[in-house]
Amino acid sequence: MADDVFKALADPTRRRILDELAERSGQSLFEIRARLTTKHGLGLSRQGVSQHLAVLEAAGLVRTRREGRYKFHDLNTDPLERMMTRWLRPDAPENTP
Repeated sequence: MADDVFKALADPTRRRILDELAERSGQSLFEIRARLTTKHGLGLSRQGVSQHLAVLEAAGLVRTRREGRYKFHDLNTDPLERMMTRWLRPDAPENTP
């Protein structure tokens, strides 16, 4: 799981997507794409953003939910919190075998 998180975070575009979701969670693909274009000057296709979101979702950093015909993306910080707890608090109960 940690390898997937590191792979997802290695790409600057995916980090920007996470930044946008941290600022306002629950965005559609269209909204994320528009924000990447207007705020960051990234001219990604819908498919390109969708592929980045798929990597983030596989790493557990993004959760998706459907409401009718629409799919919304939410930031999930749990994988990052688990990794940081492992290193910053090695004596935490969840880190003991």
